[in-house]
Amino acid sequence: MRADPDDEIEPEESADGGYVRRIVSPPEAAGERTDAWLARALPELSRSRIQGLIGAGKLTADGLTVKLASEKVRVGAHYALELPPPEPAAPEPESIPLVVAYEDDHLIVIDKPSGMAVHPAPGSMRGTLVNALLAHCAGSLSGIGGVARPGIVHRIDKETTGLVVVAKHDEAHVGLSKQFAKHTIERVYYAVTRGAPRPKNGTIENRLVRSGEDRRKFIVVRDPKSEAGKHAITHYWTMETFGQTEGAAIGTPVAALVECRLETGRTHQIRAHLAHIGAPLIGDPVYGKFRGLKAEGAGDAHDAAEAAARDFARQALHAAVLGFKHPVTGETLRFESALPADINALLVALRRL
Repeated sequence: MRADPDDEIEPEESADGGYVRRIVSPPEAAGERTDAWLARALPELSRSRIQGLIGAGKLTADGLTVKLASEKVRVGAHYALELPPPEPAAPEPESIPLVVAYEDDHLIVIDKPSGMAVHPAPGSMRGTLVNALLAHCAGSLSGIGGVARPGIVHRIDKETTGLVVVAKHDEAHVGLSKQFAKHTIERVYYAVTRGAPRPKNGTIENRLVRSGEDRRKFIVVRDPKSEAGKHAITHYWTMETFGQTEGAAIGTPVAALVECRLETGRTHQIRAHLAHIGAPLIGDPVYGKFRGLKAEGAGDAHDAAEAAARDFARQALHAAVLGFKHPVTGETLRFESALPADINALLVALRRL
């Protein structure tokens, strides 16, 4: 059994073992060549690769095949780009430096940096945590996750920093997976949000389902009686608030530092939940596309905070605490990871508001 934790975008699988990328064309793409727009919207694919797929009849717009790469974008159309299945290959060991928080014969806890995917996937086939662990652990990883995901019990998103536990053998994998399934793992994340949650503290409980309009996103199921999607629970506390939103009522913060504790671990859970209550993560390219702060004021501090938020290169999310019972010895283990330098720098700028 494998948990379904937070924060990872996965392409939709197709019937033949390949995958499909779906995207709705925005108004600003009007007049562009289709291949040029898709190359920008799907940066993991080169323009020449996209042109080849279009030539092979693998792109549709609202169900109709796009025949020419030079065709102008149809604004508002639902595009689907089908890619063939990748050639099967086991990940190769790579000598990539790792920050090891804990290691024994049964498991290893890694403090993952931003920019490192947990396991190989289309667009991130090398340089992943799995590649690094295959070298570091000399092949001693559990096989339950399959050839592409040896040892992987849970995931965090490629751009999310923080703690990940990996199993070195099947017994450890099963023991950890049971704890994830029973929601007994302690997982604490720190998020920096644009705006602040309302209420300041609370629990978000609903069901999350993949958006039909943007396949990268997960959204809240509106019908409380629906069984669609997956049940998701996030407990959150607002730790700090910063500045004042321009034109809003007094006491409306422009940003906040929020602690989130996961009871469940669904894909994108924190990102989707905080966006749902009006406080998307700063830097989130999917759930919080506005890059600035809309902060009231002027001067150096104001300008510095605006620039820090606008230029933040990833979603401001950090997996800070990971606690569990050792799956073999039964010992209670708890690990903490300090906020990374980029989030600290962002907070320094926001605290000057």
